Amino acid sequence: MTRKKIVLLILSLFIMAGLIYIGFFLRDMSKFAKGVIEDTPKFVESLLDSEVQNGDIIFQTSKSSQSLVIQKATDSKYSHMGIIYRQGDKLFVYEAVQPVKLTPLDSWISRGDKGKYVIKRLKNAETILTPENLSKMKTIGDRFKGKDYDIYFEWSDDKIYCSELVWKIYKETLDIEIGNLETLKDFNLKDPIVKDKLHERYGEKIPLNELVISPAAMFDSDKLIIVLKN
Repeated sequence: MTRKKIVLLILSLFIMAGLIYIGFFLRDMSKFAKGVIEDTPKFVESLLDSEVQNGDIIFQTSKSSQSLVIQKATDSKYSHMGIIYRQGDKLFVYEAVQPVKLTPLDSWISRGDKGKYVIKRLKNAETILTPENLSKMKTIGDRFKGKDYDIYFEWSDDKIYCSELVWKIYKETLDIEIGNLETLKDFNLKDPIVKDKLHERYGEKIPLNELVISPAAMFDSDKLIIVLKN
């Protein structure tokens, strides 16, 4: 066998060995990726179950048709929120959608943009959110159950929107105001997207002095601390 053939043979063996190694590497990486995909939801569920408490407040960027309007008007990416409650071994979000209802936490999270969320908790929750107070919160909250979503953001209890629901439950139960009340005229109403939506809903009679509580105002409240962020 000539020297040239020997070199080609050795080179071929190296190439074959390299291809075999790459094949095993890709197979192992595929198994690893599959494991991550399968285990991540279980890990997230376990983390939520261990870290989340009754009465925590959860925020997300909604994918609803009015979400962008809320973001533009309040200069915040958070456009929807609710209160987390535990029932048995399951976690739910009490939220004002259509209608006001309890939604399984995992379903609630999956509805948000890219599944992102932030969970916040009242400072000194361990002393304030006692079993008795949590029971009162649920009792007061039940008054709103089944009510229609308020697309006009009025401050009455006839219909109700997401941040109004959470704010009123905390206020009426604990006399705690999470976030400052504003009026409609305090928001950014000059953005074209906001202006179009206001005209669509109110025509020329925009209730500029209507009291409003926004998800942004509640998110920024110094009465809350971050528990989890995804």
